[in-house]
Amino acid sequence: MNDTMITLVTGANKGIGREIAAQLAALGHTVVIGARSAELGEKAAAELRATGADATSVVLDVTDPASAAAAAAALEARYGRLDALVNNAGVSRPPGGDLSSQLPRLDLSSQRPRSADLDAIRYIFDTNFFGVITVTNALLPQLRRSTAPRIVNVSSSGGSLALMSDPDGWDDDHPISAGYVPSKTALTALTVQYARDLRPDGILVNAVCPGYCATDLNNQSGHRTPAQGAVAAVRMATIDADGPTGTFTDDQGPVPW
Repeated sequence: MNDTMITLVTGANKGIGREIAAQLAALGHTVVIGARSAELGEKAAAELRATGADATSVVLDVTDPASAAAAAAALEARYGRLDALVNNAGVSRPPGGDLSSQLPRLDLSSQRPRSADLDAIRYIFDTNFFGVITVTNALLPQLRRSTAPRIVNVSSSGGSLALMSDPDGWDDDHPISAGYVPSKTALTALTVQYARDLRPDGILVNAVCPGYCATDLNNQSGHRTPAQGAVAAVRMATIDADGPTGTFTDDQGPVPW
């Protein structure tokens, strides 16, 4: 078997996902850029190849089971296995909603529980939670063919129940949200359930928090760079076969649940 690690990163044509792919490629991984747009995915892959990286792209809409199945089939045909899956794709709002170029920070006002737009909430969960299940399950056959399979879910400390339940943290820097925030709480919980379920298969499943990074998700208002945000995911995508599973960490260590 080829010793080169094969890694798929979802939502990798820009932002944190793009940096995760770049850092893994620099470590010698063959990286597959998962993106909804074939054009943008291939553009990102071509930019990585120009640096000497081994990079390809695949069309992948994480909310579409048919798209996930097609991506899995493409990976099967090209590589026959997958060593690491980084579920990075995420949204904070529906297209065109909740964000204005005039706002200094992410505005989740329409996601307040008392007046929540249920369609908006479902849209967010479709990507951040159900999309992870869709993609992960579609790729389990390829992951099982790896000698050291790993799944990394990009979550957020913003969804930490321990942090949210502390009234001292109820300030403007921690928005009230029935959509984005609970979707990350659910994703972290889902990570543990996958870790338990897949432990007999030797598949390590961990969640990571990138921190508040400047990306399109928050109108570039974050104080960290996407490259900094990628560090925790890259670390968990490269752990040894006897590494941890069912954890939630950032680049400094464990994150409160």
